[in-house]
Amino acid sequence: MNGPTGGRFYHTPVLLNEAVRELGVTQDGSYIDATLGEGGHAQAILEASLPQGHLLGIDLDPQALEAARKRLQPFWHLATLVRGNYAQIGHLARIFGFPKVDGVLFDLGLSSLHLEGERRGFSFLRAERLDMRFDPDQELDADAVVNGYSTPDLIRILKEYGEEPKAEAIARAIVAARPVRDSLELADIVTRAAGKRRSGIHPATRTFQAIRMEVNEELDNLRNGLKGTVALLKTGGRLVVISYHSLEDRVVKEFMRRQAKGTSSAPVLVARMPTQAPTLRLVRKKVIRPTQPEVEANPRSRSAKMRVAEHT
Repeated sequence: MNGPTGGRFYHTPVLLNEAVRELGVTQDGSYIDATLGEGGHAQAILEASLPQGHLLGIDLDPQALEAARKRLQPFWHLATLVRGNYAQIGHLARIFGFPKVDGVLFDLGLSSLHLEGERRGFSFLRAERLDMRFDPDQELDADAVVNGYSTPDLIRILKEYGEEPKAEAIARAIVAARPVRDSLELADIVTRAAGKRRSGIHPATRTFQAIRMEVNEELDNLRNGLKGTVALLKTGGRLVVISYHSLEDRVVKEFMRRQAKGTSSAPVLVARMPTQAPTLRLVRKKVIRPTQPEVEANPRSRSAKMRVAEHT
């Protein structure tokens, strides 16, 4: 399948059939793909919602948007693709004519396009500029974090966003090696500081994750995006979220559970707060995971977890 520059598409959509099923896609429904990427999930949603379904696709990355536009060209009259941050999902939805929708999908984290196609320093397997921005126009990049943050600040993000047990040793090694020139050099520094791990995961994985999440403010954006989604969903509308590591999944799980409980059972200390009825219903108690055949065909899907909630 052709990609943005005439080559192949990099990203294989994860839990594709499950996403369409759990969104409950109908032939006249309206949907938002908050993490459009190269448009794989969006294409499946549009195909399932023919002939009258509509979709709003949101992504920060202009290269991903270009790929999605080519992929979704057959659905040009049904798809609205915009460059933006899903943290402002409510604002974007109102501007582009999606005040209420039947379903919203979030497919979080990195795509294969980021790792293989854009050369922005997301990968620790090649020497690439320390960038890691989803939005190439924003000011903060990985170089500013790696070569500018203090040792305590590096320790903080490595612990908070990477859950890295060797955070102190890694942070000191990075500061001592400055200036760090590229992603491969950074990976080598981290590997020497952290040592080999029995898990088989590359020693730099958590560090790269932490720096990327700091650069892109991923957890704050996710919290804001989830909050904005609730007001957009019609009664019975579905929120479907696919996450790939424990921090994201924890945010999603806590948000859904909190919205499912409401605030009617608030403790005495906050009794003055107005009570709020539950806004979401948990559709499934357990996460949905990829099947073994999908993991074998697409190893990057192995850590995926899907959570589903319905607007009440």
